[in-house]
Amino acid sequence: MTKLNAAFAAFLLLLACGGSDSEAPDSSLKEDAENSVVVAATPEVESADANGDDTPGEDSIARAAEDFVKLALAVGVHDGAFVDAYHGPEEWREEAEEAAVELDALETEANALLIRVSRLNADETTIRGVMLEKLARAALARLNIVRGETYPFNQETKLLYDAIAPDYDVGEFYAALSTLDTLVPGDAPLHERIEEFRNSLAIPEDKLLEVFNAAIAECRRRTLEHYELPDNESFSLEFVTDKPWSGYNWYQGGFESLIQVNTDFPIIIDRAIDLGCHEGYPGHHTWNIMLERDLLNEAGWIEYSVYPLFSPLSITAEGSANYGIELAFPGDEKIAFERDILFPIAGLDPAKAETLDKLNTAKRKLSHARNHVARLYLDEQIDRDEAIRMMMEFGVQSEERAEQSVRFTETYRGYVINYNLGRDLVENYIERLAADSGDRWGAFETLLTTPLAASDLAAIK
Repeated sequence: MTKLNAAFAAFLLLLACGGSDSEAPDSSLKEDAENSVVVAATPEVESADANGDDTPGEDSIARAAEDFVKLALAVGVHDGAFVDAYHGPEEWREEAEEAAVELDALETEANALLIRVSRLNADETTIRGVMLEKLARAALARLNIVRGETYPFNQETKLLYDAIAPDYDVGEFYAALSTLDTLVPGDAPLHERIEEFRNSLAIPEDKLLEVFNAAIAECRRRTLEHYELPDNESFSLEFVTDKPWSGYNWYQGGFESLIQVNTDFPIIIDRAIDLGCHEGYPGHHTWNIMLERDLLNEAGWIEYSVYPLFSPLSITAEGSANYGIELAFPGDEKIAFERDILFPIAGLDPAKAETLDKLNTAKRKLSHARNHVARLYLDEQIDRDEAIRMMMEFGVQSEERAEQSVRFTETYRGYVINYNLGRDLVENYIERLAADSGDRWGAFETLLTTPLAASDLAAIK
């Protein structure tokens, strides 16, 4: 049994019900996504050596997968953010750039591909085919957005990420703010008090590289205690400015990554471990390595040579990267490492570590406020100024940081749900899969090497 088959077999053991997640394609994509029933697919597992021998003249998932990669590259010509990573045949990228197929023609092509994959899944449902259909549907939806079509926030996130964020009780946000208020007392507005405290723990510019090297090295050491990664895996670290994000992993293929950290604002000491895990180990870098090694190289699934940012893969990408912080540093281990190792390197007062940890624990209850504000803003229920004000209040941020957060939403739209909702779904999946064995690292590897969408993760109770 291959690693892929073993991983999916473990997933199947948790499912109490069966059924296919395939949906009838619709070129307008105007289905009522918000009312979609969430059902986990229980397809047959494809063997890694069953992908190369296609009967001449017959369509197959393998052929559709190749066409999907070429479609994604063609969409990327018009949408610079769509292709987050690509390490397939270089001639395919060159062909897409030279052809520069017009948007209307791409829309027709994308809809035809969706119909093909849906029909193939109707004949024989596989885990590969189910995800490919969702990838094709997401590509079509994003293409329509690039063409100027708009969707309500919930419908957009369902089409792109197979997920809808819940409705939120703002009273719960205010309850979390009350807790934060007691941790940093004073007369100034709460966001100013928290900003002042956190800025007192900013890493000095001349210590950034040393602190990040120490943090990432520890994230990597802890990950390698559980996973055997390729000997030639590596990453480069860069500090950049003028970005709508705080950190980014640009996967280069060949088990290499470029990790960039934005220094527009002071980098607080706790961000070193956060970004080291999220962008590196066991986060994006580790996930991309496993996709390339296990799904692309071993299984021969060519669709994993491209990572479309606006796709159902991003729930796992961002959710696992955020959950990976707690996985690598459970309980008090993160704050202990920061206090004992990183604080001294940065020349910061370790006596403040306990308050920082309590603040971060309380702030996590506000993480979904970002979804709440983004949905109101993108659905035009509030204007930009109000979105910034709400992010200052519920994100307990300075006006400058809140503006950066809103700029991220303007750039990436509903992508924000992948960080917090994604983390919740991943945590649920890991805890259920590891309920008997207690092997959270093993469950995490199953997640990273199995093509699961948000509805699959949500189906595990």
